Amino acid sequence: MEKLNMSKLRFHASLVLLIGAVAALYTLPARAAEDANATPVSEDQLIRVLESAADPAEKAMTCKRLVVYGTGQAVPALAALLPDKELSSWARLPLEAIPGPAADAALREALGKLEGRLLVGVINSIGVRRDGQAVDSLAPRLTDADLEVATAAAVALGRIGNAAATTVLEQALTSAPAAVRGAVAEGCVYCAEQLLAAGDGAAAASLYDKVRTTAEIPPTRILEATRGAIVARGADGLPLLVEQLESADRALFGIGLSTARELPGSDVTATLVAELQKVAPERQPLLLLALADRGDAAALPAVLEAAKSGPAVTRIAALGVVPRLGDAACIGTLLEIAAADDAEVAQAAREALQALPGDNVDAELVTRLSQAEGKARLALIAAAEQRRIVAAVPALLTAIDDASADVRTAALAALGATVTANDLPVLITRVVKTPYPNEAADAKQALLTACVRMPDREACANLLIGAMHQAPSTAQVAIIEVLGAMGGPQALGALAAAAKEGNTDLKETSSRLLGEWMTTDAGPVLLDVAKSVSEQKYKIRALRGYLRIAKQIELRPETRVEMCQKALPVCQRDEERTLVLQVLELNPIAPALPLAVSLLERPSLKDEAGRVAVVIAEKVIDADKAAVAQAMQQVVAAGGTPEVVDRAKALAEQAKR
Repeated sequence: MEKLNMSKLRFHASLVLLIGAVAALYTLPARAAEDANATPVSEDQLIRVLESAADPAEKAMTCKRLVVYGTGQAVPALAALLPDKELSSWARLPLEAIPGPAADAALREALGKLEGRLLVGVINSIGVRRDGQAVDSLAPRLTDADLEVATAAAVALGRIGNAAATTVLEQALTSAPAAVRGAVAEGCVYCAEQLLAAGDGAAAASLYDKVRTTAEIPPTRILEATRGAIVARGADGLPLLVEQLESADRALFGIGLSTARELPGSDVTATLVAELQKVAPERQPLLLLALADRGDAAALPAVLEAAKSGPAVTRIAALGVVPRLGDAACIGTLLEIAAADDAEVAQAAREALQALPGDNVDAELVTRLSQAEGKARLALIAAAEQRRIVAAVPALLTAIDDASADVRTAALAALGATVTANDLPVLITRVVKTPYPNEAADAKQALLTACVRMPDREACANLLIGAMHQAPSTAQVAIIEVLGAMGGPQALGALAAAAKEGNTDLKETSSRLLGEWMTTDAGPVLLDVAKSVSEQKYKIRALRGYLRIAKQIELRPETRVEMCQKALPVCQRDEERTLVLQVLELNPIAPALPLAVSLLERPSLKDEAGRVAVVIAEKVIDADKAAVAQAMQQVVAAGGTPEVVDRAKALAEQAKR
């Protein structure tokens, strides 16, 4: 085996360190399962590899296997690798995982023999194992001249977290060098967490307090300790929570908000509600969001009060919270606010109304809709639209004849979102003969919205087609546009008939919509229109739509080429013939070759037709050499660019061999 160089080993070691020893422990069951069907591994064999003169890479992989298979028997061989700069990190992995006192003893013994990064690694492993017997050895390291060693010792003592380690760290909070104090504080936080997990909240709170009130502690540690001090006190931590919420320090205010989300109980909600009246306006939205995240409906009255008055930013935030805490009982308040002069606040109230949860909300909205007026009526109509309340349809049908144009327009939009097939004729009639000409576009949009969501689109299309016969010209165009948006066989047939036989406006609209049709069944229809209409404009539009389908929509190459064959006799301009060549080039199969060659006779297309013919010939020469030879001779005879002619000659010769 080639010797693994130091840089590679360091890379692997760094990778393992990033993954961490804890991750290694968690993966033991999975790794054992992976090896369950493998050849059994002898621990003795693995130990002999470590004790041999084997390549460092082999020893590294052996250490990795001992994470799974190692016992106390392997500890001496692993301990011997701890001073090795290349293998120390590999050896520590199984030492962290092997149960029993032997591994602990080996790591403690190494403390007095190593220095620098190797010592830091061993200290980290002791922390992973939480070896209580190592406290006396680690304590002096808090004042080590090597800052990395001192820092590692502080964190390891915190992970150990027993009474002795806690005492050492607590004393070091004020005595340790300033550069190490942050790590000591981190260790103290670890110890406090373990005290809290063990049920000793008072001791945990005391230790948290010492961390957060000690000088020269990094802000991150102070925030951690402040959060812990509040949580450890439970209900008694509310005054400290309030202190953070009222702090001028944004970070402490933030830790107060995040901690408030963790704490259970109605007292916490009441405390946050009280603070809502005290904090600065720019902080009120953040406090409202914290109340929302707690999900305690007891905060709803305060939230509604905040929504009714105060700075707009607070009102808007409160209105955003209402759907998360409220129910149908909030509808009256939201309707009042929806009539506010401030447009942004009113819009926020309408959005809250639309998002309000509860089984009885829709019924309450419908009841109020038949009685409301003004802005409240508009808000209820918008809610019916957004919530798609079918039960609101009778009230909406009445509202489309309201004296207010705004109400009529809103009601039409809401009907588009709610009307069923039974009431669809009302919208059709509104388009065919609207009593409010200025609202014709609104009526058409409502009809379109309704039609595209109908479960039986073909039946819907039949209704629309039937209505066209009695409709004036402008209404016919509107119905054609709705049919074009709906799609389907009936709509396609109606558009084809309008494109061939309708008036100018109908031909203009239907030919445009047919040209944009996105399914292949429009192909034959477009070709028929291109052949049937006399107006050049519509003929060109239909033909280009047909070729767009051939080029863009998913089809078999044979089908695309067949469409080109049908299109060529209809083409009257070289622009469309060029589109045919583009389709042929994208589908270079044998039937495409004679079509490309047939366009050589057109002087303006000679060069392009020859180039495309060569492209196709290159793809099909093995399948039909005779056809290629004949086609390339025609290309050569037609002339063209030197590159095309030369390539055609070469292909002709190749085809004759």
